Amino acid sequence: MKTALITGANKSIGFETARQLLQQGYYVYLGSRDIKKGEEAVSQLKLEGLNNVAPIEIDVDNIESIQAAGVLLTKKIKALDVLINNAGISGTMHPALETDINVFRQVFETNFFGVITVTQTFMDLLKQSAAPRIVNVTSGLGSLTLHNDPNWKYYGVKPASYVSSKAALNAYTILLANNLLNTPFKVNAVDPGYTATDFNHHSGPGTVPDAAARVVKAATLGPDGPTGQFFSDDNAPETGISPW
Repeated sequence: MKTALITGANKSIGFETARQLLQQGYYVYLGSRDIKKGEEAVSQLKLEGLNNVAPIEIDVDNIESIQAAGVLLTKKIKALDVLINNAGISGTMHPALETDINVFRQVFETNFFGVITVTQTFMDLLKQSAAPRIVNVTSGLGSLTLHNDPNWKYYGVKPASYVSSKAALNAYTILLANNLLNTPFKVNAVDPGYTATDFNHHSGPGTVPDAAARVVKAATLGPDGPTGQFFSDDNAPETGISPW
């Protein structure tokens, strides 16, 4: 049975991603900063008959928490097949000149440095998989190319800290994929789309199941699947591949 670890998975897109992977026969470690919320999420999935799931406490802002999760999982499994870096925060809606530097630091700590720390911590387990997959959940707003296009529907969007963190995450995804070329790894960034969640006060038009399905698709790529791509149905509805 293949195994998956999802950060920030006790609710919303992360939770639905766990559900869909469970439905495909994976054993899922449902990562949550608050272990009680993780346990509640696991209980809900088990009530649905999805039993191959366990909570794991992991706060991506806390290196000790990440390392403890790594030690725990290493004792439980010999290989990790899928890592989904889903945990993230939005920061504020302020533009570049009006965003406090501490907001930038906080958002980057979660959305960028947290992803790097989690990925490096679980790399040894991922290398034991015959077909390891890493999915970095990003945003269509992370496209630098489109931010320079005045005809883009999101042109001039304001949340500078969030946009910058996702652009940085996209860059890391490319570099990590290149680092792992000629190996069984597939490393990709996925924009789940503008989805109605707590993250955006339920302002998005997309649905959580559709958003999670995009993440799951990248997490379950076959051996001929792409690596080092930025998947975004929102930015590129015809091809599904967004410009960086």
